[in-house]
Amino acid sequence: MKKILLVDDNEHDRMLYKRYLKAHPGEESMELHEASSGEEGLAMFAALRPDCVLLDHSLQDTDGLSLLADLQRLTPPNSLCAIMITGSGSESLAVRALNNGALDYLMKQHFDRELLHKTVRHAIEKNEWRQYQANYHRELQAANQQLARTNADLDNFVYAASHDLRQPVNNLRGLFEEIRRAASFADPSDAQLLPFMDKAIQALSTTIDDLATVVQEHRQPTTQAPEPVALADLAADVLAVLHPQIAATKADITLDFSEVPEVPYVRSNLRTILLNLVANALKYRRPDHPPQVRLRISGAASQPVLEVQDNGLGIDLATHGQELFQLFRRFHPHAAEGTGVGLFLVNRLVQAQGGHIEVESEAGQGTLFRVFLAAAS
Repeated sequence: MKKILLVDDNEHDRMLYKRYLKAHPGEESMELHEASSGEEGLAMFAALRPDCVLLDHSLQDTDGLSLLADLQRLTPPNSLCAIMITGSGSESLAVRALNNGALDYLMKQHFDRELLHKTVRHAIEKNEWRQYQANYHRELQAANQQLARTNADLDNFVYAASHDLRQPVNNLRGLFEEIRRAASFADPSDAQLLPFMDKAIQALSTTIDDLATVVQEHRQPTTQAPEPVALADLAADVLAVLHPQIAATKADITLDFSEVPEVPYVRSNLRTILLNLVANALKYRRPDHPPQVRLRISGAASQPVLEVQDNGLGIDLATHGQELFQLFRRFHPHAAEGTGVGLFLVNRLVQAQGGHIEVESEAGQGTLFRVFLAAAS
């Protein structure tokens, strides 16, 4: 049952409001309370915490706007349900009442039972909805803060773990090299185990390094300032790093940055994005076709789109599209070694700058990555 507080120094008006608000058959009853002065109204409000207050503007000991301000101080922000009632038709008074927190405004002698009933119900519903939204946003903010703390704790754990594991893995590598140098085998076939051990240690070391890279990228400040990045120069840097793979695979790399030669971006992030996408194009090639990799830029300078297209193994997006950017997810483990970190890291860096990635691919036909680079602020 909703509690309604009537604050009016005119007994006849209070009786009228009580009669109007009395429930008819089929209507929800209201619990009505009366106060004949502003002072009494404040005391009763503090004790009852009503769902709605009908507040007369012209009281003997105060005015409605002052009392409205006093009531606001007794409640959390945006939680007071009050309807101002006045005997005058001043438009400026109505505006002041609404601006000072009243949810509605009525003039005496200008409303009947139906209008008063509807006004009170609507004000209560509006206030309840306002409270629901406020609570929802508080809960959402608390959940987001908790999620941020959890993610930070997880990143810190993974970073610390990857850091702490490096030394044992280095020790293991040293012991293995000593065994390979000094050990002799009665059965020559036993020596064939050494390459498998070497490969396993290398895979473990690479996984630990990749974990540290992912977390380190996330731990870096997100406020790194974008700078004008000349794409031709950046691509030349990336291709120089990948020169051994390009030469070994006889890859054909074509560049077209004529449409947008320069983009505003965090240079180190864009280098990592391009390096990983081109490296994947070389790594996951079809064995009977030399890699053909095309790098181009399109769109306007305010929203450039970097495209990396290859003729490699491709990906069945109908099967794997939802997991394309998941950590440690690999789609061609038989084709080349890897940890499944590259695409995860690329997607994370792009999203951190406000961009996104679209992918077109077909198994056996190659892949096209469209990287929508967000404009620098």
